[in-house]
Amino acid sequence: MKKILVGMSGGVDSSVAALLLKEQGYGVSGCTLKLFDGNDDNILTRTCCSLSDVEDARSVCYKLGIEHHVFNFKDLFRTEVMDRFAEGYICGETPNPCIFCNRYIKFDKMLERALVLGFDGIATGHYAKTELDEKSGRTLLIRPADRRKDQTYVLYNMTQFQLERTVFPLWDRDKEQNRALAEQHGLINARKPDSQDICFVPDGDYAKFILEHTGKDFPEGDFIDTDEKVIGRHSGIIRYTIGQRKGLGVTFGKPVYVCGKDVERNTVTLGGSEDLLTTTAVAEDVNLISVPDISEPMRITAKTRYNMTDAAGILERVGDSKIKVTFDVPQRAVTKGQALVVYDGDIVVGGGKII
Repeated sequence: MKKILVGMSGGVDSSVAALLLKEQGYGVSGCTLKLFDGNDDNILTRTCCSLSDVEDARSVCYKLGIEHHVFNFKDLFRTEVMDRFAEGYICGETPNPCIFCNRYIKFDKMLERALVLGFDGIATGHYAKTELDEKSGRTLLIRPADRRKDQTYVLYNMTQFQLERTVFPLWDRDKEQNRALAEQHGLINARKPDSQDICFVPDGDYAKFILEHTGKDFPEGDFIDTDEKVIGRHSGIIRYTIGQRKGLGVTFGKPVYVCGKDVERNTVTLGGSEDLLTTTAVAEDVNLISVPDISEPMRITAKTRYNMTDAAGILERVGDSKIKVTFDVPQRAVTKGQALVVYDGDIVVGGGKII
């Protein structure tokens, strides 16, 4: 690839990605995605994609002497990310909106726009690596050198077409190296804090967002124990996630956790820590990267949420469209709507949505 469009969030990582590519001799331009109306920006302080982020990205591009584009994907973001997030919660899931954003916007529409504009591919500030496996002919997604910043979990949906046209310049670097390099080059965002929370839920109140976004009402219902005995009242099923202990609104004289949600019955099941453990995770909507199919059981490691150490187990195909991982050791709070992402060493095998 000779000409690369860099997705620039306004943060230091994507800015350094553009800087590195320019130093390596690529023809580089930057782009920032506009995902919100301007009147939303006064509440977006430690998230991404705000008006100030656009200005920071533009400033960095000016400093680097490269073009800067702004793409308006507000309508797409609403339907493919915000609507999907809300619908997932309403259905009793706990979705990861960053996965939606990567799948439907950053590595789909942004790449599509880049190719239309004559670029050979795109780059982002994600901590990951792509590499061609000459034996299989497949482009692999690989964990970065610094496992602490590994972001492959939210990239498992990338297709071969996308991987072949994407560069991750930061795969062998860490955050402090990037900040130091940004300072050395006088970039405005060298010490800018990292993004926090979900960008469209800056206060972390998911229930409030869903109520306002959908206009729907979510009535009170029963807390039940693992024997289905009613033990209290909950304040609306969207206010709870699997594994939650705090904020239940009631006390039981001992630690209890959300172990299940039944949308049809409008019940939330509470139990002990041991009731959160399971040895299996099943996923649908599967995307495979390192292999074309799962023809026989594979020894792998897997994650069921972003911030966890992957655990060992066996991967197998279930029917035509699902995968299942059976873990060696029971895992805590495997949650519907989250991603099951599978690894062969540092290589991403693929993943799917936990059901």
